[in-house]
Amino acid sequence: MSSAPDTKELEFARQLRRALDETTASLPPATVDRLAAARQAALARKKAEPVSAPVFAPVLAGAAASMSAGAPAPEFRPANAPRRSPLRRFALAWPLAALVVSLVAIAYWEDQQRTAELADIDAAMLSDDLPLNAYLDHGFNAYLSRAR
Repeated sequence: MSSAPDTKELEFARQLRRALDETTASLPPATVDRLAAARQAALARKKAEPVSAPVFAPVLAGAAASMSAGAPAPEFRPANAPRRSPLRRFALAWPLAALVVSLVAIAYWEDQQRTAELADIDAAMLSDDLPLNAYLDHGFNAYLSRAR
């Protein structure tokens, strides 16, 4: 399932390799020796890449074992992993704090809206001339909503 550009790039790379292989045979031996020496020098100057493998630690098993012994659970983390600073921990916790604050603000706003609606109903009820039976009706709020 390769696309047309990928196929064209692979074909170009094959043609280029073939052309380089054909012309390598016609290079003078001194040039080949200089190229080999330059390659060896470049490989010698190349920095070694750090090799890191994932470490799988049984976190729950270690925690359960230390809990039964009464000791605090050891912290499992790779040896080369940096510790998190308090500022970074705060940066991870602020979205949760923002969510809690926004939920409280939404609840407060909805409570204010409900209070305003009840105040409108009370004002309409006190300022209107209604029959006494309207006050006893359970659907009085619906009656006031339709009357507006």
